[in-house]
Amino acid sequence: MFSRAYSLIMNPESNALFRLPKIVRFQLMTVLALMWSVIFSVWIGAISMIGPSMAAHSILLLGVFFTADIFRRSNKGRTLDHRSHYKDQKDGCARYDDLWGG
Repeated sequence: MFSRAYSLIMNPESNALFRLPKIVRFQLMTVLALMWSVIFSVWIGAISMIGPSMAAHSILLLGVFFTADIFRRSNKGRTLDHRSHYKDQKDGCARYDDLWGG
């Protein structure tokens, strides 16, 4: 069965091009061979690049989520420095007298 299918495609005496002159058959088979080589090369290349592509997209998404989190936190009005933890919320003075070296 496999050899019959192969013969139907690759044998120039039994495929659909058998009525054409030999040089035209040769040219068309060469173009078809080039076309299928390019198709399979692109397909194999796409499969081999799927891992790095997934990694690059994951890094990109991580950056987008990190940026969105920073923007979300800044909209809440929270300060991100460590000194705000030691200030009294009522008057803005230091909670502890010796914190600033005094």
